[in-house]
Amino acid sequence: MKTRYLKLIFTHHAINRLYNRGLSQADVWEVFQHPDGQKPGIVLGSIKFYKNYGSQRLEVVAKKNERGEWVVLSCWSRQPGPGQSARQQSSATLGNNFLERLIMRGLNKMGRLFKN
Repeated sequence: MKTRYLKLIFTHHAINRLYNRGLSQADVWEVFQHPDGQKPGIVLGSIKFYKNYGSQRLEVVAKKNERGEWVVLSCWSRQPGPGQSARQQSSATLGNNFLERLIMRGLNKMGRLFKN
């Protein structure tokens, strides 16, 4: 995969996440261009875009760089497991959310180091 797709720049972390999670850059572009919603991300200045496809939700975290270009920091999909509601699934993945927050904080610190 290339680090640029249309008007998005993908970090190596984001490309690894795409590959590991069976997502494409086109999937990310669709979420970015036509999200069902968005909210502030954990990384300073980032935005989490999300789009629902039935019971599956794709989420993309992106941030503008110093040139005003959108950089995709990470992406993933969430889907309730068999016999679980979305709320039960989110409770079951609390440990994953902690790890996600920890990774995003590390990325935030790295971003600040590269800015200076």
